[in-house]
Amino acid sequence: MSSQKPITYKDAGVDIDAGNRFVDMIKPLVKQTMRPEVLTDIGGFGGLFSLNSSKYKRPTLVSSTDGVGTKLKLAFMLDKHDTVGIDLVAMCVNDVIVQGAEPLFFLDYLATGKLAPEKAVEIVKGITEGCKQSNCALLGGETAEMPGMYTDGEYDLAGFTVGVVDNDEIIDGSTITNGDRIIGIASSGLHSNGYSLARKVLLETMKLDLNAKPNDLDRTLGEELLTPTRIYVKSILNLMRDFTIKGIAHITGGGLLENLPRVLPQQCQAIIDRNSWEKPAIFEMLRAGGNIPEEEMYRTFNYGIGMALIVPAAEVEDIIDRLVGLQEKAYLIGRISQAAEPSVVLS
Repeated sequence: MSSQKPITYKDAGVDIDAGNRFVDMIKPLVKQTMRPEVLTDIGGFGGLFSLNSSKYKRPTLVSSTDGVGTKLKLAFMLDKHDTVGIDLVAMCVNDVIVQGAEPLFFLDYLATGKLAPEKAVEIVKGITEGCKQSNCALLGGETAEMPGMYTDGEYDLAGFTVGVVDNDEIIDGSTITNGDRIIGIASSGLHSNGYSLARKVLLETMKLDLNAKPNDLDRTLGEELLTPTRIYVKSILNLMRDFTIKGIAHITGGGLLENLPRVLPQQCQAIIDRNSWEKPAIFEMLRAGGNIPEEEMYRTFNYGIGMALIVPAAEVEDIIDRLVGLQEKAYLIGRISQAAEPSVVLS
């Protein structure tokens, strides 16, 4: 008989009991996101969602997947994990709402070297908050404990959502034409893009303290950088009921310069008035602190605009009034003109 001590999965770094405890801890959170169409509880092999197809003439499913990126580094540094889940949901649901699709359900993937159930619960708190903000059910997910893959205390997040829109109501930019106007809806800050450059400028070049409050900000730098991505789902669904929305661009990585052309048809360009909206102070800190060229700012960051809507000129004032009533900051930031190919011109 071998005298070697038996080796278990826990000895190898994977704690099944901790995983089971984590699932039990998050069940009450997940239940807060349930919609009537959800048929299963968390913990099954797959989540069941019964689509009420009678609401649609030709239901079309729209899906998106994304992550939070290096914004997670700030969560690690500050040991604050209850908001990055909002970012995770936002990056996915904001991508499907641009095509007019109502998000139905969400799945998350959390990977870490060693599962810390209490920390993981904080992450899921953010995910459930994001799902509530977008009226989206947290249908399931995966928590992967992978010793040796991640530095102690670090993790990665990915998310996936499915939405639905009637085929006749898909917003695809095909009807955009010369003379249409561009409305910008304000971002809440950096959202979840450009953090590699932001960390390099603020922490390496400027050597700022995340726990200090710079004169330009009304909160600490860490609080500013961890401000959750704004979720626009409910506001845009509200607009769709009463107004003509020809095209929507989610302003993520690539900024206005790269994202607006994605929704423009041929022979159209966007003329953007760069002085037409208020830019949050964090962007000026970055530009000045890193001596970042203006075009780089518009290509890397959202620069204060989280969503851009392309609408008929006659409806601009009413749409902006509605957005203000929905607690959004909205600005007329540009117009559509003729051009050889889709592009953005800063004026």
